[in-house]
Amino acid sequence: MTGERTATEVIRVMVVDDHAIVRRGLLAYVETVPTLEVVGEAADGQQAVAQLRQWQTLGEPLPDVVLMDLQMPKMGGVEATEAITRAHPEVKVVVLSSFGEAERVHAALAAGAAGYLLKDADPDEVVTAVRAAADGEVHLDSAVARQLTRRMAAPHVGLNALTAREREILTLVAQGNSNRDIADRLAISERTARTHVSNVLTKLQLSSRTQAALLAIREGLIPPPA
Repeated sequence: MTGERTATEVIRVMVVDDHAIVRRGLLAYVETVPTLEVVGEAADGQQAVAQLRQWQTLGEPLPDVVLMDLQMPKMGGVEATEAITRAHPEVKVVVLSSFGEAERVHAALAAGAAGYLLKDADPDEVVTAVRAAADGEVHLDSAVARQLTRRMAAPHVGLNALTAREREILTLVAQGNSNRDIADRLAISERTARTHVSNVLTKLQLSSRTQAALLAIREGLIPPPA
C-alpha cells in the first residue's frame, strides 16, 4: 500500500490502447484533469512493456497508473498487466475494456490489475479509478462488481470464524480503506492493521482485498454498488 495522496498531488498516467481514436480521446481527457499528467502512450501491450523497461533503464520516472485495454494485437492487456505488475510493482494498472464478462475480469485481477472499468464509464469514474489505484486501492465498475458478487463462490469458512474486530476490519477493507486508513480509524499501528487484514483473508480463504470486498457486499456488511 502506498497510502492516500493529497488532493493536489499529480498522478502520472500512461494510456495503452490499439485504437488510435480511443487512445487520443483518453489522452485528451486526462490532460484536462489538473491532478493527472499524461507521460506516455502505447498501441499494444508489447510496446507498453518495452517502453516501461526503457524508462527504467534510463532512470526516468515511471507512470503511477497505466490505463490498459484488454483486446490488443501482439500482447493483450492481461499478459501486459501481468508483465508490468511483476517487473514494476509500484506501477498500478487499471483495465478499461468493452468487455465485462466475469472470466475476463477475473483474469485481469489475477494478473494484478488494480481496477476494471467498462469503456462506457463516466469520465469522472476514470479519474476515481486512477486515484484509487494510485492510493493502493482497487476500483471496479459497479456492474462488474455486482456480477462478480453474484458469481462468487461461498467461502469454506463463514463470517462467524471472524472476531468482532476482524469483522470490523473486513468492513473497512470493503469500503476501500488502505492499511494506513484502517490504522488511523482504529488508532492502531499500520503493522497491526496489516496483520489483521492478513488474518481476515487467511480465515476466509480469500486471496485478495477485492475478494474480501465482494464477500462483504454479498454478506450484507456494506451495501452493493449503486
